[in-house]
Amino acid sequence: MISQILLSNIIHKRFIPFKHTLKYEVPSLFINLDNLDQLSKNYKLFSLNSFNLFSIYEKDHGYRDKRSIKTFVKDSLSKFNIKYKHLNIMILCFPRILGYVFDPLSIIYCYDDKKLISIFYEVKNTTNEQHTYIFKGNVNFEDFKLSHECAKQFYVSPFIEMEANYKFFNRMQKDKININIDLYDKNNKKVLTATQHGKFIDFNSKNMFKFLYYNPLLGFKVMAGILYEALKIIYKGGKYYARKKKPNDTVSFEGNF
Repeated sequence: MISQILLSNIIHKRFIPFKHTLKYEVPSLFINLDNLDQLSKNYKLFSLNSFNLFSIYEKDHGYRDKRSIKTFVKDSLSKFNIKYKHLNIMILCFPRILGYVFDPLSIIYCYDDKKLISIFYEVKNTTNEQHTYIFKGNVNFEDFKLSHECAKQFYVSPFIEMEANYKFFNRMQKDKININIDLYDKNNKKVLTATQHGKFIDFNSKNMFKFLYYNPLLGFKVMAGILYEALKIIYKGGKYYARKKKPNDTVSFEGNF
């Protein structure tokens, strides 16, 4: 469970009421939370909770305050009666680049020794609200292929109504990952699919520069891309759904994977 960089492609395909596709290359980090301090000490370009070319701020995840991501994970596992003896936690997320990030989806993988016991899908929208969908299970950590589903409980896009369902597909291999999320409307028609697939490479300074080459202003690019695609959807006649402001971050337990 070593920390790595993931070079991946993200594809969003919308099917109704019209077809629309968005595709871009995105480098991410796949980090062992127990290694965060050591990575910060070993690499001058990377910092924990402080400004750098690349950084991870724990306040961007979990409780989003001064408490650590690990504290949030442990509290959530305890709340939903997910047992473990030797907990290891990996997080797949975008880093801050020069202090900025917009991370619409982070995935937290919780292991008990060599068994995957829980997955947290941490979703954010452009108004900086957050909801975490939590699933539990028991599979081998090195090579798994999972599918699970739940009702949509969080406002993400202004062009998708709240009454909908997600179907998650999450496959991990030794050097690859493939994530697929399908969204269905109340009539069980597929509205869109979002996929992320890619290959892990070593976490080192050389590959961090490669990361920067792929996306020198990753967070700004993601946000600008979302706004640009929104304008195209409006032009195509997309229906707008107003949001109800969410005063607090929320968590839901969604059963087994």
